[in-house]
Amino acid sequence: SALALSARIACGYSARMTYLLDRLRSSMRLLLAGACCAVSASALAHDPQVVRFASLDGTELIGWLYRPVGNTLPRGAVVALHGCGGLYATVGKRHGQINTRHQAMADMLVQEGYAVLMPDSLTPRGVSQICTQKFSERKIDQRERRRDTLAAQAWLARQDWVDPKKIALLGWSHGGSGVLASTDANQAEVARQEHKFAVAIAFYPGCSAALKAGYQPNTRLLMLIGEKDDWTPAAPCVALGKTTGAEVTVYPDAYHEFDNPLGEVKLRTDIPNGVNPGRGVHSGPNPQAREQANARVREVLVEAFR
Repeated sequence: SALALSARIACGYSARMTYLLDRLRSSMRLLLAGACCAVSASALAHDPQVVRFASLDGTELIGWLYRPVGNTLPRGAVVALHGCGGLYATVGKRHGQINTRHQAMADMLVQEGYAVLMPDSLTPRGVSQICTQKFSERKIDQRERRRDTLAAQAWLARQDWVDPKKIALLGWSHGGSGVLASTDANQAEVARQEHKFAVAIAFYPGCSAALKAGYQPNTRLLMLIGEKDDWTPAAPCVALGKTTGAEVTVYPDAYHEFDNPLGEVKLRTDIPNGVNPGRGVHSGPNPQAREQANARVREVLVEAFR
């Protein structure tokens, strides 16, 4: 309805204004502290701009677009898909801003010369997170993620500063599963796309459904997984790698969200899904695994965009 659409758009504007105001406050604190102009410019170098486009299901989406400093032509572009917790930090100093994991990846990729588009699949649909929902209760599944992803790809392909053949796909957890859904050669929506992603990179995706469905990637696929992940376990992804020829790296002593630059491994008892439903899951960083995984991401993008 018109009312529902207005509410979704309002959510998008709210997210944008909260983010921009928080970034402005951060910048003012730097200036008041006597930071020099160069430092201030560096702090704002990787701030995103808001873009809008329609998902293939008609939902009006917002996305956060990062571009290399000075709007120089990027070496390529990356569509990056958030997990079940959404794009934004919900606590701490970054509340309302792009959360630390996503911001760190965007910063790394922009520094390497890539543009990054992060579509928000939750806020425009009036949802902030789905992690604490049982699978059976979720209203947003991989169908929506696939349609949002393909729409984001198409939006980038229309920009005169993007080479449509140099667009990669990356995602975390639920977004990692979205990577699989958006590169499945068995899906008609995927087959209809004018351009394939140059490469697909999935951090700790849920692979069980794709394995059962006979998933076949339409592009090169890399999966990066923690050995101790009890939220989206490694075994189904290892099996999927064997059936599809995908590259799978399993990092020792690493849990879900091992690439987060902040925090520590914790037991999340609010998560109803996982290897042991009802008993919670572990999530948190492993600095060595993060460093190795990010290095592999950089290598793979260079190879894909040659």
